[in-house]
Amino acid sequence: MSNPIIALLGNPNVGKTSLFNRITKLHQHVGNYPGITVEKREGTVKANGKTYTIIDLPGTYTLFPTSLDEEIVYNTLANKDNKSYPDLVVVVAEPNNIKRSIVLYQQARELGVPAIFVVNMVDELKSKGLEIDYGKLEAFLNTKVYTTDARSGKGVQQLIQAFDERPAHYIGKFKLDETYHAALDDAKKEFPLLTEYQTWHYLTQSHVSFLSDKERQKLNDIRQQHEIKGHTLQKWESVERSAQIEKELKQIVFLSENRHVNTTNNIDKILLHPILGYVIFFAILFAIFQLVFTLSAPIMDWIDENFSALVDFMSSTLPEGPVSDLITQGILAGIGGIVIFVPQIAILFLLVSLMEETGYMSRVVFLMDRWLRPYGLNGKSVIPLMSGVGCAIPAIMAARNIENTKERLITMLVTPFMTCAARLPIYVVLIALVIPDEKFYGFGLQGLVLNLLYILGVVAALLSAWVLNKIIKTSHKSFLIFELPSYKTPDWKNVITNVWDKTSGFLFGAGKIILAMAVILWVLGSFGPNDQFSDAERYVTAANPNLSEEEFAEEVGSFKLEHSFLGYIGMGIEPIVAPLGYDWKMGIGLISSFAAREVFVGTMATVYSLGDEVDIEDDAQKETLLSRMKSEINRNTGQPAYNFASGLSLLLFYAFAMQCMSTIATMKRETGSWKWTLIQTFMMTGLAYVVAFIVYQALK
Repeated sequence: MSNPIIALLGNPNVGKTSLFNRITKLHQHVGNYPGITVEKREGTVKANGKTYTIIDLPGTYTLFPTSLDEEIVYNTLANKDNKSYPDLVVVVAEPNNIKRSIVLYQQARELGVPAIFVVNMVDELKSKGLEIDYGKLEAFLNTKVYTTDARSGKGVQQLIQAFDERPAHYIGKFKLDETYHAALDDAKKEFPLLTEYQTWHYLTQSHVSFLSDKERQKLNDIRQQHEIKGHTLQKWESVERSAQIEKELKQIVFLSENRHVNTTNNIDKILLHPILGYVIFFAILFAIFQLVFTLSAPIMDWIDENFSALVDFMSSTLPEGPVSDLITQGILAGIGGIVIFVPQIAILFLLVSLMEETGYMSRVVFLMDRWLRPYGLNGKSVIPLMSGVGCAIPAIMAARNIENTKERLITMLVTPFMTCAARLPIYVVLIALVIPDEKFYGFGLQGLVLNLLYILGVVAALLSAWVLNKIIKTSHKSFLIFELPSYKTPDWKNVITNVWDKTSGFLFGAGKIILAMAVILWVLGSFGPNDQFSDAERYVTAANPNLSEEEFAEEVGSFKLEHSFLGYIGMGIEPIVAPLGYDWKMGIGLISSFAAREVFVGTMATVYSLGDEVDIEDDAQKETLLSRMKSEINRNTGQPAYNFASGLSLLLFYAFAMQCMSTIATMKRETGSWKWTLIQTFMMTGLAYVVAFIVYQALK
């Protein structure tokens, strides 16, 4: 016998997730609904001698879906064949906007779903100057009303004890206008459902996903026959319900002195000011990114140092051979490459969660939505886009805060165009190689080019979003309809849970893919098909017998890389990259930097016999690398490999290309689909190739 299913239903910002965390006591897991990117939170609680499955449904204002998240809610409640169809729905309300929650409760009951009503955040009643007559509210809703404070746990145990309740038969308050009776009667003949309201919902929605094409066509025929539109019926119902509930609430909810709302309004006069509001927001954004990097840097350095020490210890402990190298340089190095991102992800989501919990994130959406919506993005897209300047991995994960599925997907697809920190070492080296160290109207030319590359990332992200918005189709239109919540102190349990969910999701989800890719790249660079790799010392000695010990080791490393599988792949792709101005050595750099963009610099150092550890902040090491690269001749053209045309081509290739396996793994984890991950990879890399080709061919 399966566990009884209890579904939590409510508007955004009513403390539903806090209540979910309090009920499940963190006996929960977070995943995605099958085949889509909508987050599914599910947990368990033991009470009344049984175990209940608790589902935290996505926040919604109505059971008429306008997004994929809301469609999930409707399908769960309206389709009895749905695996998550609940035995009981708990409708969660908060005192300040109780009317919207009553709409949800009425719709759920009239669909035939058993439901109870909970007023959460009752601790805020006094500060908001509100009083509720619970007796009259119970009489109006025809159900027992429970009160909780999810933060303190007040009333939660009484609510859990009520999970076995099955409310009495509900007589709907919503009466249909005679204008629609004929259409409804025809629909009822085709769909004689449990309640009349279920049939009404079929009639008002243009796309009920769990119906067959034939059934949807029948409904469409009825709508055409009676010359009605689904949206018209939805609007009519909303107006009717709202007017009726407003009238009843005058006898149920009383406003005495709304001090808290006045405080919120006074704060909003500053934070939503048409000029000062943006100044404050970008100052907060700047502070967030500074904190992400400042706080994470020492932790990342500690992780890097300790993983390096662990690798050295294991190398000295294990017997020499390929198995030891696989464990140390492949697996351990790969795990280190995963764990090192954790501080940035955790700190970013800690700060974003604080913005959500305090109510400020809703203000961010309000401020930025008008600027980003023309590109198919959402006000919340600004957080992932700006985070992408640091690292695309936590930035893509930050897009989870965007409710609309299409806007979330577009945000994730274009965020890697933002110039991340990993591109900086490449930019520094290539700009120093091909851009003159001169002044332009008093400004350093090299610095201006670097700034232009950052601007180019923003332009590429916005233009790509605009194009994708035209291409990607959705049955749901996006509307910015929400109420600004009152400011409140954060629920730290929610914050910590959210940070843990995101961080562990990256570690155990994307981490598996990153580790596999790291091992594959290590194998390609550590083995070769013939004795030129396995007996590289003999070949180097024969060609250069008078090298010092250090020079000999560097030459052997370069020779091995050239004759490894990775080297031969680099030579194999040379015909493909030659039109961009690159030779096989640069091709190796492109492939190896798939592990991480900044690896390009280390790979070039190895190729040019400088070892694999070059610190571009060390002027002497940087100059040595630059001199080697400047003297390199492209065997295909007979010209310097790094001239203005090829250097600019390479800069632009790295500006656009998807050269990061960790980002690819994160994208797969967040979308739950290789389809969009591969589309993103080919879209970005294809654009990079075309732009680099045009630039090189025009300038060579």
